[in-house]
This record gives sequence, C-alpha cells and structure tokens, in this order.
Amino acid sequence: MENLSNLDYSSYLKDWIRAVPDWPHEGVMFRDITPLLQNPKTFRMLIDIFVHRYMGEKIDVIAGLDARGFIIGSVLAYELNVGFVPIRKKGKLPYTTVEEEYELEYGNATVEMHTDAVKQGDRVILIDDLVATGGTMMAGYKLLKRLGANVVEAGAIIELPELKGGELIRGSGLPLFTVCSFEGL
Repeated sequence: MENLSNLDYSSYLKDWIRAVPDWPHEGVMFRDITPLLQNPKTFRMLIDIFVHRYMGEKIDVIAGLDARGFIIGSVLAYELNVGFVPIRKKGKLPYTTVEEEYELEYGNATVEMHTDAVKQGDRVILIDDLVATGGTMMAGYKLLKRLGANVVEAGAIIELPELKGGELIRGSGLPLFTVCSFEGL
C-alpha cells in the first residue's frame, strides 16, 4: 500500500499528464489529461483538490468551458451539490445565447452560453483543464459577467506560465487557481 501522508499532490498528478509534441500543430506541446482521468485514484485526487478548495464557499454554479472543463466542472458541481453550466463552442447550444470571440494560440474562436444559464448575483466558479494564453477563460469570464454573475475564481488543472494566460487572468482581477504548471513549451 502506498504511503500518501507526505505526498506532493501537484507533482504526483503532473506525472500523470502526457506530453504530446506537435499536436494539434507543429511546435505545440499538447498536455493530455486523459491518463490522469483514466486512473480512478488520480481522477479522485484531482476532483478532491477542487472540492476541498470550494466546499466552504457559498457557490451557486460551476461553469465549465468546452470541452474538458465539462469533465472536471460537472463532477465538481455534483460533489458541491450546485448546478453546472456549459460554456460551449459557437453553434452547439439550442436556445437563446450570448457569445464572446477570443484569440487562441493558433487562430480565433467563439464561445457561447444560454442567456438564462446564470442569474444576477450568482456566485460562480469557472473551470477548464488548462490555461495557455488565457483567451478561453477570459471569454467565459466576460460572458458570465455580462449575465450578472459574480465569478469567485477561475480554476484549471494546468497553467502554462510562458504563454502568460495566468498573468492576463489575474491582471483582470479574476483570481486563478491551478493544480500544477509546466514550464517551457
């Protein structure tokens, strides 16, 4: 049986994240969380980190960014006994939406959410798997604010500090929590 009493959770989980070079484009080092999610122990540990961080807060909704933010966000919402709201890529939601365009490392994209996804004053945690340039997280943040939500914090599994997305998010006044970071691209 493994002794977990002195475990560095961040380093332990980081070891379960696979690096895939040159995907989706040459020069990009993709950080694949699939192995972390496949292992029941590491998946539970990851979710527990977020649950323990937010369980004492008065949270109304978890908002998850398309698509890997849905995985963490929906499980976290379930564990905290709050609602879950998807923020999707443009054209995926069937009801009246608001949208926000943003820049990616390699192009532009648009996310949207239903106009009734949150109520004025709802306390929201915004979740995604990774913060690179911060564009997706900032677009989600702007949508939530536009609908009157109070975004308490943004959370992600991974931060890539060299792309400065974490600086952008924190500089906007939105607190950001990440489980681990990867230096270097």
